[in-house]
Amino acid sequence: MIRTRLAHTLCISPNIEPRPQGVLPSILLFHYTGMENAEAACRRLCTSSSGVSCHYLVDELGHITQMVGEEMRAWHAGQSSWAGETDINSRAIGIEVHNRGHTLGYPDFPDSQMEAVIELSRDIISRNAIRPEMVLAHSDVAPRRKIDPGEKFDWGKLHAAGIGHWVEPVAAGEAASFLAPGEGGISVLQQKLRSYGYPIDVTGQLDKQTEIVVKAFQRHFRPQRVDGIADRSTIATLDRLILK
Repeated sequence: MIRTRLAHTLCISPNIEPRPQGVLPSILLFHYTGMENAEAACRRLCTSSSGVSCHYLVDELGHITQMVGEEMRAWHAGQSSWAGETDINSRAIGIEVHNRGHTLGYPDFPDSQMEAVIELSRDIISRNAIRPEMVLAHSDVAPRRKIDPGEKFDWGKLHAAGIGHWVEPVAAGEAASFLAPGEGGISVLQQKLRSYGYPIDVTGQLDKQTEIVVKAFQRHFRPQRVDGIADRSTIATLDRLILK
């Protein structure tokens, strides 16, 4: 197992397997634990019966626990897809950031925790040459199932530290102007989301899948308001990201 110099603790998870031959990590994937405390999350991630694992866990104080070597395939993404690739686990390094999550109050991510996330992410990216647009949320790759790490996760702060793809979101207006079914721009929006990487079918309809994927996009890139409405702010922010 290759151990990072930044890990304070080692807790070996049995829920691992080799990456496919020739496949190297190209995605950095963030999660939140959604549990009461980091100790319980660590136990679950290191218990064979759970069937889940992750490379790293960062608690509220910034303490980093490594569970899987980066050379190995951890089980954290589940059924997921990005840019047409469906085997995300084989291509990702996963970081669990402890937070109780939306069902347990969803507290802010403390500064000490985010600073540790930044330091660990820089280390991972430098060693694995992960591109900014491949630093992703669990909700990005599995929008129908997941909402973590959520809208409170500070992607802007990560980007300021050289991590991830980001633009300043276009401000959401008081009135949510959005694409109506007859406008003809819905297919274009779906195509743009798909070209960016999101798993979405181009149907030309403001259907449920579009609402779900728009919410995932907003959680990452327009967190001020997460409502699933394809408003002008959301579309303009997506356009800025594509241009960048």
